[in-house]
Amino acid sequence: MDYLIVTLLQLLTTIGNLALISLGLAVIFGMMRVINLAHGEFIMLGGFTAVFATQAGVNIWISMLVIAPVAVGLLGLVIERLVIRHLYGRMIDTMLATWGLSLLLIGLATTFFGNRVVGIAAPTGGLRIGEYAMGSYDLVLLAIAVALYAGAAVFLMRTRAGLKARATMQNREMAAGLGIEPARVYAVTFSVGAALSGLAGALLAPVSGVLPTMGVAYVAKAFITVITGGASPILGAGLASGLLGTINAAMNILASPVIGDIALLLAATIFLRLLPTGITGRFFKGKA
Repeated sequence: MDYLIVTLLQLLTTIGNLALISLGLAVIFGMMRVINLAHGEFIMLGGFTAVFATQAGVNIWISMLVIAPVAVGLLGLVIERLVIRHLYGRMIDTMLATWGLSLLLIGLATTFFGNRVVGIAAPTGGLRIGEYAMGSYDLVLLAIAVALYAGAAVFLMRTRAGLKARATMQNREMAAGLGIEPARVYAVTFSVGAALSGLAGALLAPVSGVLPTMGVAYVAKAFITVITGGASPILGAGLASGLLGTINAAMNILASPVIGDIALLLAATIFLRLLPTGITGRFFKGKA
């Protein structure tokens, strides 16, 4: 029984981690249709920000939950104003621009921080279940992921600002005709997506450590999850995280992490073959 409980908790934490790294991309790619290949580097920068802020004496929770997302969100705003805003509607150009940005951020991070792993200790202790032990911080991450997705869905569906964001993404010209400023909505939305990516990197720093090339390990999983989710960016990413995370965790336990990643990719391929518009494509088009 203890082994089953621990296995279930490991499965849930894998789902939570996948959901965390996918949320920022669900906003930028799922809502804005911007192919952001620098998504992994936003996660990396959030991790570095949290680590260095904590080492400078800032409370670890403030470093992870406030400083990291704000710093990366502001960087995202600058990038949107200088680069991305000139490329809306040009997916290939956006992909190339963000790929170049990804290489630039990796190079700068390597130059300033070195090609080494840095990290911080988890802010919570261990959890013992019978003869088995695991970090209670993993459960904290799961709870935060659930809260973030619920908050994002409520914001998009139940608030005036969320309605404006959805309207702008669906029909920019009509939104402008109704008095909404599309340029401002795009800038804020991209910044929020970047901030959520930075938050994910900061929260995962105690678990995985941080190094300049860490984003490569996250960006493919995030894209696979968001694309599999389908038309509804938030709900779709959440459902896809649950399905793909379960498969990934099960194969990690039964075989190895490499087999788990392969199984995740194969599962996503099968889902998209059966449901070309994604898990939510047929039922929740246009929703959160």
